[in-house]
Amino acid sequence: MKYPKIPLAQTVIQLCKAKNIKHIVISPGSRNAPLTIGFSNDPFFKCYSIVDERCAAFFALGIAQQIEAPVVVVCTSGSALLNYYPAVAEAFYSEIPLIVLSADRPKHLQNIGDGQTINQKNVYENHILHSANLKLDVKDELNIPLNEDIPIFKNIEDKLERLLGLQKDIQKFNEQEMNDAINKSIFKKGPVHINVPFDEPLYEMVDTLTVSPKNIPITLEEPKIDSYILDQCLNDWRKAKRKMILVGEYAPDKIEQKWLNLLAKDDSVIVLTETTSNLDHGAFITSIDKLIAPLQKEDFIKLQPEILITFGGMVVSKKIKAFLRKYQPKEHWHISETRAYDTYFCLTQHIKETPNYFFSEFLPKAIQVKSSYRNYWTGIKMERNKKHNVFLEDISFSDFKVFDTLFKTLPNDTILQVGNSSAIRYAQLFDIHKSIEVYCNRGTSGIDGSTSTAIGCALAHKRQTNFITGDLSFFYDSNALWNNYIPNSFRIIVINNGGGGIFRILPGHRDTENFDTFFETKHNLNAQHLAEMYNFKYKKVSTLNDLKTALSSFYKESKAPKILEINTVEQANDEILLAYFKALK
Repeated sequence: MKYPKIPLAQTVIQLCKAKNIKHIVISPGSRNAPLTIGFSNDPFFKCYSIVDERCAAFFALGIAQQIEAPVVVVCTSGSALLNYYPAVAEAFYSEIPLIVLSADRPKHLQNIGDGQTINQKNVYENHILHSANLKLDVKDELNIPLNEDIPIFKNIEDKLERLLGLQKDIQKFNEQEMNDAINKSIFKKGPVHINVPFDEPLYEMVDTLTVSPKNIPITLEEPKIDSYILDQCLNDWRKAKRKMILVGEYAPDKIEQKWLNLLAKDDSVIVLTETTSNLDHGAFITSIDKLIAPLQKEDFIKLQPEILITFGGMVVSKKIKAFLRKYQPKEHWHISETRAYDTYFCLTQHIKETPNYFFSEFLPKAIQVKSSYRNYWTGIKMERNKKHNVFLEDISFSDFKVFDTLFKTLPNDTILQVGNSSAIRYAQLFDIHKSIEVYCNRGTSGIDGSTSTAIGCALAHKRQTNFITGDLSFFYDSNALWNNYIPNSFRIIVINNGGGGIFRILPGHRDTENFDTFFETKHNLNAQHLAEMYNFKYKKVSTLNDLKTALSSFYKESKAPKILEINTVEQANDEILLAYFKALK
């Protein structure tokens, strides 16, 4: 097997292998050649070549999201690693392990006007768990005349000993930094940056390894909640008659069903979830905005919890955030091993354990309290669902009708990736079958890498992945389709309403040239030519009947991935959505 000659490259590659990191996403370049040679020549690694660095990083993020383990992205020096930044920020806020390996020029070539060179040290400073800046190997310079101005080098042997000592220190430093960075990505669940300087020649190879870096394993402690904190929580829980559990973005199958069943039986508890929460119980309230939108002041007072428990990632609903910030609970506990955001300005307890472990210690000891809280809001939920169904019977073809149709026809036991902005907000208004896992890049809520993430997910998961996105998000990330690893089972549904339709729902000056150009960003684009260029099967529909006909075969097996574009350009989508919330009242 061939290896890069440079010891530093060997160190990086061997430690990735020792920590069982298999997926390597490489963006082409020259300065990163030693890493590319090492990864691509070792059959242990699964290497992918993605030209566009922004797409490459989100593609890697999609894989990491599914395998729940670090994925490496490798790039050359210069602006290449800046294009990773959106995905790095998303990984940081979504707590997804991502390892950025950026090649760099040696120090003597930095800040002198050399090409493809920027200040790469700590470039992701505000959105990274660890920044490791490795050191350049010391070369054997015996062929260079001895510098007589350095008295420490008395002779050739003295110089050799000095250089070998320096290299040993550098090797030790690099190994420690690599171990610290990768271990932190695994344990704390997030992105790390390892900046790797290489001097030329870059392409030399050897048949045997010259270094054997030490793999420092992670030391894990047994979970144990502080008994004082547990007793305090149990005491507060026993006194409260209104408790709310709010779940943000959360991976499937992380909580045992028996704990969910216990929560659902407690009359003093309501559980609010979102499509991305991936929790299922008939007693839970799955559409927060549907519940809250019609409420008046006296209703908000009835809904106000005494205790709020949150876990999971970011919450989509702006309405629940506004409600809890105004009608604050006395106690807010957030359960997370890593961090706790004071989203509602009333955080009182950060319980640093997994939700499943906390509930396993807490619920068997908790006393259920008699209360009308759950039954009252369950009744409201049922009323809302009736009005929801009545509204759907009368509306015309529109974004709202499209989402209703899609969620009724999605195949069971599949993966659903949802784009940001309108798509994920519409998704909160509909029920999705419990066998479907739902994901969305809600860490930063950006539209920039949704398609790339969905493709990474599709590659990593054996089940079919379906991706629902708006037109702006799809066209923004169109380079995501420049990818040779897209499974034939991958499906993209583009809801094309001719611009950023969500801005028509927000307060602003609508129906003006300024609004159309700079906010809604109207356009006349469609996905047909992209589909042809990237060998996707393509279908466009503009009516409900055509949509239903297309969906009857869209999810079936095929010899190529598919794009279904749904045209709602001429529809009054904003008016229909606003009318929906009025109808709920």
